Amino acid sequence: MVSLSFSNISKSYTKGKKALNRVSFSYDGNGILALIGRNGAGKTTLIRILATELMPDSGTASIDGIDLIKDPDRVRGDMSIVPQEARTIGWLTPAQNITTYLLYRGLSYKEASLRALKAMEEVGISEYKDTVTRKLSGGTKRKTLVAMILASESRLIFLDEPTTGLDPISREELWNVLNKLKKDRLIVLTTHYLEEAERLADRICVIEDGKLMAHGTMDELRMKIRYQYSIRLPANSYRPRARGRLVRGTDGGMQILTDEQEAFRVSKELIKKGIRFSSNPVSLEDIFYFIVKKSIDRDDKEGNYDEW
Repeated sequence: MVSLSFSNISKSYTKGKKALNRVSFSYDGNGILALIGRNGAGKTTLIRILATELMPDSGTASIDGIDLIKDPDRVRGDMSIVPQEARTIGWLTPAQNITTYLLYRGLSYKEASLRALKAMEEVGISEYKDTVTRKLSGGTKRKTLVAMILASESRLIFLDEPTTGLDPISREELWNVLNKLKKDRLIVLTTHYLEEAERLADRICVIEDGKLMAHGTMDELRMKIRYQYSIRLPANSYRPRARGRLVRGTDGGMQILTDEQEAFRVSKELIKKGIRFSSNPVSLEDIFYFIVKKSIDRDDKEGNYDEW
């Protein structure tokens, strides 16, 4: 089990713009912690600070009680990171990529080779172990990078947008790998795919403009926005009256955000009238737009967003 904690982390870049503004959070346990936010929200900056790649301007952070800002060498052996720009070495095979990485971490060649074989088997790329990676698919290359950090046996793993650019099947395969990895380690990942965070994460942090806007499990985040259910109706459909919020889509469709009791009542009304609709728990995408408010505020000005 990993204990990760940071308090009042701030970081500014050129012209005084704050990439992070007094961000605080703590997490105890294994699993996946997802950081979501728009481009430039501060997600990558936070991961780089926690991975000891970047110094904050102010604030404190620790892993298992060890100060990672003042004493980073004590914690680096327990962590691994795959940044956005990480790539395999094209003229090396997956086995060679992983073994070389482990040699840099101080393992003997024998131990590195054994761990590489085991890690490739666990992520399902053993059949490609002797193929140079420039000939492999994007999904297999990403799995090779994941196998590297798995072979390191690090208890804390940072993944910065690990599935960007992958096709849906490769993404699903990598999700399965990460779900296995999280059982005995803590994985901190950033992603632009809200479905990915919803599917994988045990806890989610919403970051906007360098600030931590909200955090929690999916159920806890649903409680924060007061609306637990979403009813969607097609364009030019019957519009029921309901407690909650109405969002009109650009295609003319409607979405009603409401509580469970009201969702049940409205659903019965729509069924009775023979209206086509769908009713589901509020998604992370709904929560994200609600908390960040940018899209909602814009729609509100255009008259597309109502509160009843």
